[in-house]
Amino acid sequence: MTIEMNRSLPRPPGHHTLTPGFSVPQAAKVISFLQKAFGAEVVERYDGPNTAVFHAELRIGDSVVMLGDSMPDHPAMPASLSLYVDRGAAVDETYARALAAGATSVTEPKNQFYGYRSACVTDVGGNRWTICAVVEQLSKEDIAKRMQDMKP
Repeated sequence: MTIEMNRSLPRPPGHHTLTPGFSVPQAAKVISFLQKAFGAEVVERYDGPNTAVFHAELRIGDSVVMLGDSMPDHPAMPASLSLYVDRGAAVDETYARALAAGATSVTEPKNQFYGYRSACVTDVGGNRWTICAVVEQLSKEDIAKRMQDMKP
């Protein structure tokens, strides 16, 4: 079999220039969490022996995350990810769904000085998810002014 090494083929749908991935214990539980909390769709999943998830790809919105169970040659490597939702109220709704799906709260929904509403949760695999929405369009100057006005 000969492969043309100068040919450019498209990436699969949802795979952007940077596509996050992580290895975690209990990957199947993380997959279930992502489906319940964030409406993730399993695009691909390859299970190995003893219910281990060797590789899975899940689409959340217009993006894909890849994950699998941690193993000796792939130690646990949780991630920190930002999940953008379309409006401020959706931050609160998604945060509540994440908690109901088994997440642990890191920070409750709150409006931020930089024009976002955000909340953070951690899933069973140790991944930190920042759920956020742009609720104000601010200039860099506006953000800098707000930072100066903050009390330490």
